[in-house]
Amino acid sequence: MGFLRYLPVVLLALRALAEEPVEEVVDNSQSPNHAVKVSTSFPSSEIFGIKLVNGQSTQAVLSISNEEAEPVSVVFVGGSLWTSDLTSPSPQGARIVRNLTTTRFDIEIPAGQSESVQYKFSTDLQPQDLRLNLAVVLTKSEGSPFTLQAFNETVAIVEPDTSIFDPQIIFLYLFLLAIFGGTCFFIYKTWISTLFPQARRGGKDASRARKSTSGSKKVDPNDQVSVVGADGPAVTSGSKAYDESWIPAGHLQRPDARRVKSGARPKSRQG
Repeated sequence: MGFLRYLPVVLLALRALAEEPVEEVVDNSQSPNHAVKVSTSFPSSEIFGIKLVNGQSTQAVLSISNEEAEPVSVVFVGGSLWTSDLTSPSPQGARIVRNLTTTRFDIEIPAGQSESVQYKFSTDLQPQDLRLNLAVVLTKSEGSPFTLQAFNETVAIVEPDTSIFDPQIIFLYLFLLAIFGGTCFFIYKTWISTLFPQARRGGKDASRARKSTSGSKKVDPNDQVSVVGADGPAVTSGSKAYDESWIPAGHLQRPDARRVKSGARPKSRQG
């Protein structure tokens, strides 16, 4: 593929532009050999300074003005993040922290015209202040590439704002609440409940025993049911639920208790 031959040019240009000392950096947005101007703006990040939010896409708008007598084409836009010279622990100065996405374009800008290019990238770094370096690679009609620096300033890497309605935060709260509740229940059942004696409660067998030992219910005469048999009617009342006509009279009468005299001696058997 033809655009791969420009990739080393982009990487070398970014490194060469970023390794220049900060106090000696000149405005390269307009090359002395090419009448092309580049300016960069961040529409969504310039309210309180340029801030790159981790995990969110940052949009940079590159306005390219072609003052050449011939058209130029935008081939690549790339960038990188570098440490500042004042805060870098390295004695050699700034060092690269992260290379950003290199986006390929195929936009031709006629002579005397301007064109805007949108370059998007995202970061995932620790909150800190870094130097953002953006560069654009262009070509003329004869195909010779040249690089222009589009942006080279300090930006802030920040974390996104958290909200209590974030699903991840809500799930975390519920998980911690479940762990806390389970721990409290385990402590209560293990140590606290043993300090309070509980009253014994009877089961089903005890309730059945109490019901069986309770007194018998008296029968209302109006609720008595007469049973008509072969030999006569029989009345069921109280605890009697049988026909007395079938029982001999001698069995129905209770025998009288006999009194035994205390002074009487039993007769000895004669042998």
